[in-house]
Amino acid sequence: MIKVVEAVANEDFSLNLKFNDGSVKRFDAKPYLDYEVFKPLKNTDYFKRIKIAFGTVQWADEQDISPDTLYLEGKDVVGLEV
Repeated sequence: MIKVVEAVANEDFSLNLKFNDGSVKRFDAKPYLDYEVFKPLKNTDYFKRIKIAFGTVQWADEQDISPDTLYLEGKDVVGLEV
């Protein structure tokens, strides 16, 4: 089962993610921000307040995105800092 082990939220509404298989990816969250549950994430300060919970990224009001989605839709990045 794929899990997020490290995460950094960026100003451009992307996430730098490290997974338990050692891969590092960048996930663009912008396409999700128009969904009602994710609208609060349009606030950059709120977006940047993430934590790792249950193997994925979670925000203060418990919004999250499946770790499988983060992994499959994330773009592999070499040398990305997490």
